[in-house]
Amino acid sequence: MKVIAINGSPKNQGNTNKILEIMGQELQKQQIHFEILHIGNKIIRGCIACNVCKKNQDKKCSINDELNSIIPKLMEADGIILGSPVYYSGVAGTMKSFLDRLFYVSSANGNFFRHKVGASICAVRRSGGLPTFHALNNYLTYSEMFIPTSNYWNVVHGTIPGDVEQDGEGMQIARVLGKNMAWLLKVVEIGKQEIPVPVAEKKEVTCFVR
Repeated sequence: MKVIAINGSPKNQGNTNKILEIMGQELQKQQIHFEILHIGNKIIRGCIACNVCKKNQDKKCSINDELNSIIPKLMEADGIILGSPVYYSGVAGTMKSFLDRLFYVSSANGNFFRHKVGASICAVRRSGGLPTFHALNNYLTYSEMFIPTSNYWNVVHGTIPGDVEQDGEGMQIARVLGKNMAWLLKVVEIGKQEIPVPVAEKKEVTCFVR
């Protein structure tokens, strides 16, 4: 099995990366391949609502940047972790642009994240962690992904790189989340072999203004 984590921080070795590494260590203990993809320092613009991905059905975005080279890797993965620092009580800008386009391409091409295991975690200096955590989870729930939990909300505190290691509770949150994700991945794998997967329903789209 394979899990890919997305590091949405502009810093490659910052606190976001550290908590992803902590989760990864727990996954690797369970013989699950783990990889971090750093996108937070890339030039990634937001979705332009062109719907070309829906028209072409080629699992690609019309904007040809880092995203298109990453999509195949995420499609092959059994689990995905979203990691972001907190910017003004929200997801970091580059990460937000990346996720908006990534999950729309998935939705427009048969929802290829459906029934994968997905987790999110964020690093914050002081406040704004919960809104960011909830915002990341919105992508996972929209895609019918299975979400493992920890023993508290997945928010870890730190300012300069390395500070999160002083947040004992935060480190435990990341460890427990990694362990629970590993367990859920194995449960889902066995479950798919033993129990028929629910048939996907065609998406209903209701507009309240006519």
